[in-house]
Amino acid sequence: MSTSESNQDNNEETVSDDEALRRMYRVTSEYDKSFENKVQELLELGRQYLGVQAGFLTEISDGTQLITEASGDHELLQSGESCPLSKAYCRKTVEQEAALTVQHAAVEGWESDTAYEEFGLESYIGAKVIVEGGVYGTFCFAGDEPREEPFSNEEETFVELMAEWVSYELFQKRATEQIEQQRDQLEEFASVVSHDLRNPLGIIQGYIDLAEQTGDPEHFDRCRNALERMDTLIGDLLTLARGGQSISKTESIKLGELIRDCWEVVPAEEATAELNDDIVLRGDLSRLQQLFENLFRNAVEHGGGDVTIRVGALESESDSGIYVEDNGAGIPEKERDQIFTDGYSTGENGSGFGLTIVQQIVEAHGWNIHVTDSETGGARFEITGTEIIV
Repeated sequence: MSTSESNQDNNEETVSDDEALRRMYRVTSEYDKSFENKVQELLELGRQYLGVQAGFLTEISDGTQLITEASGDHELLQSGESCPLSKAYCRKTVEQEAALTVQHAAVEGWESDTAYEEFGLESYIGAKVIVEGGVYGTFCFAGDEPREEPFSNEEETFVELMAEWVSYELFQKRATEQIEQQRDQLEEFASVVSHDLRNPLGIIQGYIDLAEQTGDPEHFDRCRNALERMDTLIGDLLTLARGGQSISKTESIKLGELIRDCWEVVPAEEATAELNDDIVLRGDLSRLQQLFENLFRNAVEHGGGDVTIRVGALESESDSGIYVEDNGAGIPEKERDQIFTDGYSTGENGSGFGLTIVQQIVEAHGWNIHVTDSETGGARFEITGTEIIV
């Protein structure tokens, strides 16, 4: 049987291998407790079983290690603390299949390592957390004092089991959130279909009855207008449903050519679109075509058939991006927080989904969008975070 004497608190009882596994099972089986509470209990159990000062769960993203849950009194190993992954012991944990163990860092070649200089940890054991095939972070235990004995096979297995449990729980959490999001979208689409499509159907029925009674062909024109609105609604709903939140591939796109293609499908004979800069933009071609078509339609719908639309590169040195602005009536400041909401529209013929589609495409690229006033008082959409060549 392998046990570890605590280097940090001699008043704590040592925990046997069997007892540690039994307690781990009890913690993970308590369905009435939150994931965060269970992680906290596992970290405390691990500290006692392994005899170390600190336990922590990390999330690794963009070369940074962030501690999301922690147990123990180590100043640098607390929830919310972060550091470059290059300065963390965990950078080596994610590079190997099994748990990484360090009995005495100072005599195992760590004395000149940036992680040792940053944290000063003498003992360490950690296993990586994998979610959907990628590294999420690590589940670790460490202390300022070296261990008298190396970590045993049983102790390594214990840490690996806890890391696997965390991996499973995080996967389940993500899956549940995705299902709930899809359910909400389906409910929203069902609401639109049952409400917004019913209105033009009622209009069509009413004008058909009038056409039969009077023979006036004007009533058929109104039926056609209602059918066109239904077609717009259905098209926008399908775009939202099929579009998704991710981008599969990107390419270099000449913005001038893209804008000309998009402008051809916008029904506005008197309106004009201008490109103020020679821009090459990197993105998904089909999704960006949807983006510009919806911004152009929005400008025409709210700015009138003779509106002028301009597209250009932002002048900000801190963040690259593009703008799309018009000389129309603009968007009142009190409404700007609502314009990207599904179904929100102030126009008579709009579906209310055009700007929602725009925001979805922007976020799928990892960009940001902001609405403000143009110099002429119209609407100005600024898209930042883009990869462009001017």
